[in-house]
Amino acid sequence: MNKINKLFAERGDEKLLSLYFCAGTPKLDGTADVIRTMERRGIKMVEVGIPFSDPMADGPVIQSAATKALRNGITLKKIFGQLKTIKDEVKIPLILMGYLNVIIQYGIENFCRSCVECGVSGAIIPDLPFKDYQETVKPIADKYDIRIIMLITPETSEERIHFIDDNTDGFIYMVSSVSITGAQNNFDDAKQEYFHRINNMDLKHPRMIGFGISNKQTLESAQNNAAGAIIGSKFVTLLEESKDADEALDKLYDALKK
Repeated sequence: MNKINKLFAERGDEKLLSLYFCAGTPKLDGTADVIRTMERRGIKMVEVGIPFSDPMADGPVIQSAATKALRNGITLKKIFGQLKTIKDEVKIPLILMGYLNVIIQYGIENFCRSCVECGVSGAIIPDLPFKDYQETVKPIADKYDIRIIMLITPETSEERIHFIDDNTDGFIYMVSSVSITGAQNNFDDAKQEYFHRINNMDLKHPRMIGFGISNKQTLESAQNNAAGAIIGSKFVTLLEESKDADEALDKLYDALKK
């Protein structure tokens, strides 16, 4: 069974916490160590960012991390090489998150094959058109048992959400707001209404809420309205400041209590 499906099938009532970080930061060869530390510290799923020079959905924090990673010399090939070293060691699901241009240059079938070889269970491609996903990417991903995770936002129609729910697997990435990534202090009434609306749609697949989660209020709001929460910018900031994943996680867990 794909590790993503296994995680959600076996979680019971547990609310999951997933983290995003950018491969190649804070140092070029540190990707494997960051993932090891996350697993040891209780993170249930990891999104490994593939740096790109023009990340349209990312805020300043992740853009800066991507720029530093590219300057450090990271490439998709090097990311796969680092992940391969921990394939038999890390048990939690790993998801690559990156833009279509980089993946097309690598080759979609090569990408999916490398995912299998390196223990990656899925991919998030924010700028992948759904039509292209269905016609080109999904058949190849299914061949290699790789989950392509699709995003929904407050502006996504209910018809399209049901369509995504019917034609994907794994989980649905529920973006908290129509904006770029970045920490927020709270989720206002409009976001709460959006969460409740999606809750009432009786979707087949579990949802994870991401974008803007940085403290107790936003974490609890996300976890109360989905299977769990995804934290990106807050952790990326702490990792860049401390240069140490353990220390960054200490600070993150502390922030999530306030």
